[in-house]
Amino acid sequence: MAAIAQVVQALPESRDPNLLIGADHFSDAGVYRLADGLAVVQTVDFFAPLVDDAFLYGQIAAANSMSDVYAMGGRPVTALNVVGFPDEELDLGVLGEILRGGAERAHAAGAVVVGGHSVRDDEIMYGLSVTGVVDPERMMTNRDARPGDALILTKALGTGFITTALRAERCPDDALAAAATGMVALNKVAAEAAVAAGARAATDVTGFGLAGHAMEMARASDVTLVIERGRLPLLPGATALAADGNRTRANATNREHVAPSMRIDAPADEVLDEFLVDPQTSGGLLLAVAPDVAESVVAACRAGGLDDTCVVGSVRDRDDAHLLIT
Repeated sequence: MAAIAQVVQALPESRDPNLLIGADHFSDAGVYRLADGLAVVQTVDFFAPLVDDAFLYGQIAAANSMSDVYAMGGRPVTALNVVGFPDEELDLGVLGEILRGGAERAHAAGAVVVGGHSVRDDEIMYGLSVTGVVDPERMMTNRDARPGDALILTKALGTGFITTALRAERCPDDALAAAATGMVALNKVAAEAAVAAGARAATDVTGFGLAGHAMEMARASDVTLVIERGRLPLLPGATALAADGNRTRANATNREHVAPSMRIDAPADEVLDEFLVDPQTSGGLLLAVAPDVAESVVAACRAGGLDDTCVVGSVRDRDDAHLLIT
């Protein structure tokens, strides 16, 4: 995926002055200004099933798709279903449950599903193309972290280990339940709390893992992000599953991607280090906020149901590494 991202970065730049955020700096979504005080936020994401329950899969995929809008400080407004489905092999009732799950999460976000597009495929694929709105003056990006900011993570890590174990039929029920609860949760309250506190920098933690997305924020902002490994929130049961080797190929590619720009000054701990590069699905937001409002943002997130939200580090002036693990 890092190679694909590099290809996107090489595409010709748009010269439209109303394109506020494009594909540069590995931004979470595109932002286009329509008028003073109003811009649209656009994103799309889809993936194959991570869980067996069709309704739950739809919920997770939809929450994941809308997270990019929240990472920009925006509000989802409309969504289009993006579907790949083997209709000659599976009952259409399965697709109905997937779409019902996606619609439930869109409704919870205050958005409307206005249609979509489907193709016949050999495997199931589902997600949303989402359009949101944001005030450009209050927009968050991954390029505005400032030295002195506190770093907040709004969801626990470990979904990659848990869903990998699930595919191998060795995932405990309680670990799966905890992961599902986190993946279904919207980052709505986190975005609202951050914007209300005047935060300017955010990114959502998904396939590149915490280290990958943190590194892109550091690069875009020309700063160093310091993550305190011992403060990271971890999903119940994920540590044991990580120690047992339940890892995807993305763990290795994510590690290769961040290695040139990351320095680990913490004591050696192979398992904990794996959480830095574990690919997340519908993960939390990584927020950079002024230190004097950090605890109020954490409290607002927890009050809104994101119970694992906590301060995990800080931002400092650019060092020899973009990402420092202590």
